[in-house]
Amino acid sequence: MNDFDEQLRPLLPRLRRFALSLTRDPSSADDLVQSCLEKALSRRAEKHAEGELRAWLFQILYRQFVDNHRRARRYARVLEFFTGREDYQPSVERTVMAQSALQGFDRLSAEQRALLHAVAVEGLSYAEAASVLQVPIGTVMSRLSRARQALRLLNEGEIHRPALRILK
Repeated sequence: MNDFDEQLRPLLPRLRRFALSLTRDPSSADDLVQSCLEKALSRRAEKHAEGELRAWLFQILYRQFVDNHRRARRYARVLEFFTGREDYQPSVERTVMAQSALQGFDRLSAEQRALLHAVAVEGLSYAEAASVLQVPIGTVMSRLSRARQALRLLNEGEIHRPALRILK
């Protein structure tokens, strides 16, 4: 148990960051991390010894987020995502660019945000991200490409609705 606790402690800030990127609410993120840890502690014997703990915990956290989101939709409640970012202003230009990037990130779907956060912020490999999201590695690569392109277009203000073709 002590060995598991020692491995778990350094991962807590990463889990909280990931949860915060998904929920956009600090208290919801804390609740999500707590439920993830409860599940991980109750199932630590089931964890494969050769698997990486970080990827396993991210997978649990993401699955709980998705389950909670589905449950909320099922009962016709809307999840509200709040941003609670600190104001750090090195220059006006960098501030505007950072705010634009965060707004673009917020406009992405939850799946795209989760994938970008896992790979770009947490540094998970494609294989680890595939394990976390429970999809094939090829799906991770294609979704990541589309998420990066969508974020780039959002930041450049070039997102347009697709033109509808009129068929006669």
